[in-house]
Amino acid sequence: MTIAPPSRKELRAQKEKPELTPAQVAAKRAKAENIGRYVAMFIMPIIIVGMMITSYLGTMHSPTPRDVPILVTGSSEAVETFSDALVENEKYAVDVSTVDSALEARDAVFNREAVAAVAIDHGTATLYTAGGAGATIGNTVTAMVTPIVLEQGLTLDLQDVAPMPENDMSGLGAMFLATALVMAGYLPFSTLRSNSPELLKFRKIVPLLAGWAALIAGLVWVITGPVLDVVALEHSWAVIGIAWLGVFAISCVQLFITRVVGALGVIVGMFLLMVLGMPASNMSLSMYTMPSFFRFLHEILPMPAIGEAMRSVLYFDGVGVTPHLLVLAVGAVVGLLSTKAYDARERKTHPQGRDLDINMASLHGGPRPKTKFWRYFSLFLFPFLMVTMMITCMLGAMHAVAPKDMPVAVVGSSIEQAQQTIDGLEENMDGYFEFTAMDNADDAESLVQNRDIVAAFVLPSQEAPQFTLIGNQAGNGSAYMVAQQVFTPVAAAQQMPLEINNLQALPDRDSAGVVTMYIAMGWILAGFMIVVVAANAQPKSRPLKRMLPITAAYSVMMSALLYLIAGPITGAISGHFFALWGAGAFAIFCIAMFALVFERLMGMLAVLPVVGLLMFLGVPASNGAFSIYMAPEWFRTLYELLPMPAAVEMVRSILYFDGDVVAHHMQVLGLWGAISLAIVILIDAVKGVRTEPDFNGHSMWVKAQTAAITVVATDAPAPAVIEAGEAIETAEIVETIDAIEAPTAAPDLGAHAAPQPAAELAADLDPDLAPAK
Repeated sequence: MTIAPPSRKELRAQKEKPELTPAQVAAKRAKAENIGRYVAMFIMPIIIVGMMITSYLGTMHSPTPRDVPILVTGSSEAVETFSDALVENEKYAVDVSTVDSALEARDAVFNREAVAAVAIDHGTATLYTAGGAGATIGNTVTAMVTPIVLEQGLTLDLQDVAPMPENDMSGLGAMFLATALVMAGYLPFSTLRSNSPELLKFRKIVPLLAGWAALIAGLVWVITGPVLDVVALEHSWAVIGIAWLGVFAISCVQLFITRVVGALGVIVGMFLLMVLGMPASNMSLSMYTMPSFFRFLHEILPMPAIGEAMRSVLYFDGVGVTPHLLVLAVGAVVGLLSTKAYDARERKTHPQGRDLDINMASLHGGPRPKTKFWRYFSLFLFPFLMVTMMITCMLGAMHAVAPKDMPVAVVGSSIEQAQQTIDGLEENMDGYFEFTAMDNADDAESLVQNRDIVAAFVLPSQEAPQFTLIGNQAGNGSAYMVAQQVFTPVAAAQQMPLEINNLQALPDRDSAGVVTMYIAMGWILAGFMIVVVAANAQPKSRPLKRMLPITAAYSVMMSALLYLIAGPITGAISGHFFALWGAGAFAIFCIAMFALVFERLMGMLAVLPVVGLLMFLGVPASNGAFSIYMAPEWFRTLYELLPMPAAVEMVRSILYFDGDVVAHHMQVLGLWGAISLAIVILIDAVKGVRTEPDFNGHSMWVKAQTAAITVVATDAPAPAVIEAGEAIETAEIVETIDAIEAPTAAPDLGAHAAPQPAAELAADLDPDLAPAK
């Protein structure tokens, strides 16, 4: 008997998987979501830390002047000779143009149409620069122009057409104002969408943003004016107005981004506002040292607009402020109109509206507050305190950086000779240096090499008939520069040359001396981000038995990624892979344990003390951005204690000093990690660990009600129950359907004679679930 082969239809039926039951669909979706949440724990920190460190290291590790606009004026012959020499000597670094008069040249510098101008007249070359436009680029131009002036036998006359005010000698007031205002513009949206989406309705959010901008404008003025005395009284209203417009404009654009992208819109905002905005801002470093792409962004992004507007008001009597205000105003209008257009399109596409899920029960880590007041208060408190801490700590530490008790040795042929020199120097140094008299140059050199002192000033002797300055640029670039700037005139006053003995120069790839700080910053950011993201993205990871191996694996991975960014991608470092990899993994893990303590106690609000201590206090105390001897004195105590300085010094030691002090700073980090871990174990023993968001007993009910109403009101098939309920247990939804269909169900659905849209019914149950329009 011959058996016929199965037909194609039969074969296809055999291959088809059996249809899943609703419960199986729910289980499958729940498993996929669970895996996705674990993946998000890693992906979010990689994106945020990766894009920030890549941008900052890539643009700032070795700033190189390109096409710096310099004007030259004077007699045609002198101008031609000087211009040719400058272009030949600097090649692509300068863009030289001529003008008719010294007054025109000076005005162009004051109006920031040119970075500098040289006016040649009767054997004198007057170099016009504007300190308010950025000290670094002014110093760079001075260094480029001075040799040409001297070669041509001219006398150099330096004139600053916009010197920094005494209350803001570092010129960082405008930069930190801009940074704080940008943060205030996008930070509230990091929690609004996930915690209280009902506030995103257009008619609610716009007046809230206007009020928020006014509050922040008043806050930054109080801190920078009466408290820190960075903003003079006559600039108060201008600063308040720019601050309000800046925060409101950024918030309006961020509102539209949140509409389109949802809760992840904060990442898009950070990318546009900070990752691209800081290099394009012309604040910390001149835009003429950035790739040309950032010069284009300088004209359209809000951070450059806010920074330049503040700079115009604070340092240039308001000259040039209008174009930057227009950028902000246009941004606000475009953001609002785009949001309205998006909402109109959504109403046509989804006339019944969309339910916006609440994914974050609370910011404090406990049950969702029962009243809107406390929920909204926590939403306000988080960005408000972040902005307050940032502007207070960072600007308070850096707005008036100046050397204070910087340790320097004076080396003479005898202790007595050295002490006599010190007595003379101290009369004019006003406490800038803490001098030590020595009579052995080799001993002084050893102290400089070990970074126990900043520099050594060696007096002339029969063996070496000139002044010598022993410095250590890699030990700290700003301290090295200060020592040069101070002791070069001292030698010149004696009509003697100053020989520089730089024991460890910074390589060209780290000419700005910021690589150590940005690598350490990457470690710190990576450490606390895994904890904050994990607690919200995947609460099931919170128990230590899960969190410890996750954090260990993450630390190893992130340390390798940060090395990849600093090395092959940006070229900021070379070699030292295993040392930096191991040190980075250790630092990231220890920081994660510290962050875990506050996450256990405060939930997402842990960001406030963690970022405040590790970043806002840690950066000024780090000896990275500038010398610790140029920070307020109490930061020197923090330098010995905080993780950020320890991380900076570990990187510096590995890159430039053969790891000489790595063990000491690993002990500091290790103590932070070990003590923090012990505290976490104690906390867990006392209060237990939450592994699910606590919506105060109503979230699961509301979601189940919403899913059930969808079925009852629309006659949706069973699979829609699972879809609408977002993988909620099927039994809970079915029970809710039974309750709604029962005669005693509430709210009364009127026997479904005129069923309302599901979104409206959900709103009846809980107004917070009303769709955002």
